[in-house]
Amino acid sequence: MATLADKLPEQAPVRARTISWTAVAWFTILLIGVYFPILSKLVLQWSTDDDVSHGFFVPLVAGYIAWQRREKLLKMEWKPAWWGIGLLVWAGMQAYLGMLGAELFLQRTAFLVSLVGVLLILGGTAVVRQLAFPLLLLPFMIPLPTVVYNQITFPLQLFASWVAEKSLDVLNIPVIRDGNILELASQKLSVAEACSGIRSLLSLTFLSQVYAYFFDRKLWMRWVLLVATIPIAIIANSARVTLTGVFSEIDPSLAEGFFHEAEGWVIFVVALVILVVVHQLLNFLYRRWRPESSLPSMPSGPKEQDRA
Repeated sequence: MATLADKLPEQAPVRARTISWTAVAWFTILLIGVYFPILSKLVLQWSTDDDVSHGFFVPLVAGYIAWQRREKLLKMEWKPAWWGIGLLVWAGMQAYLGMLGAELFLQRTAFLVSLVGVLLILGGTAVVRQLAFPLLLLPFMIPLPTVVYNQITFPLQLFASWVAEKSLDVLNIPVIRDGNILELASQKLSVAEACSGIRSLLSLTFLSQVYAYFFDRKLWMRWVLLVATIPIAIIANSARVTLTGVFSEIDPSLAEGFFHEAEGWVIFVVALVILVVVHQLLNFLYRRWRPESSLPSMPSGPKEQDRA
């Protein structure tokens, strides 16, 4: 005997709004086309400035993390948030002001604001939340403003010079420091911007976030490692300046050229290893000292059977 449910018309399942790949393609082409002069100069700086050479890897890593979330993105309902148009207008005004004032930082960050605006228009706030972490990685590819850069590098130069002076005194190597210049018996060493530690600091902060994402999903750990990179990079670079002074006493040619650059890479790898050790130590302390739940563990009950 037919039931009442059999006589009712079948209802089509509710489908989430699918992705309009045509719209995605058009917005991507327009975004790159509009910002191409700005992006091309950014890529050129990556290739010529060692302090921001890590910029090549930032969009690749961010894109890979976004690709890992593709299944979640495809299952989501892409519901446009039209207030993203306001972000596009804001980004356009910011880029225009940046070009009038020849301020590259304003122009380049305008691209990131436009990218968020496009994502809002295409998929809404849910899509932006899902891509929050790779989007937050993208600012690492943009060099700091010149004013901010100079304010950071000069104190780091003085600190690295001071540490090197004290360390060389302990090693019984005669040295006289004048600001960021170390005068040794063999030659004078100038702690330039490249030796200030800003290069390793910028790269190490980016790598700390990527490392924490892949090897530790605790959100607070990302912040702790981000802060830990500051003293690690400064101490590691101070050690580099000290070693440069020691090697220059052995052979002045070791303080420049290929050997000096290779020394910088070795120190950077050591700093990265120290970051990993700090992470492991923090995890050890966290597992040992975190409060255990006061509730007794309850055995899991039988699974609920399907109803007929």
